[in-house]
Amino acid sequence: MKKAKITQIKSGIGRTRKQKDTLTALGFKRLNQSLEVEMSPAVAGMVDKVKHLLKVEEL
Repeated sequence: MKKAKITQIKSGIGRTRKQKDTLTALGFKRLNQSLEVEMSPAVAGMVDKVKHLLKVEEL
């Protein structure tokens, strides 16, 4: 599978509980944190739900 580097660029403050839970499930703990993840269908779906809060780069 492809890998991607995802970075949280906007805060979860003021977002719905589902969006905050999705950020937590992806592994984000703070703003401007970057993670390298395998882009499985499950992860791709989570990224799509909060794409307005993230920056995604293909590796």
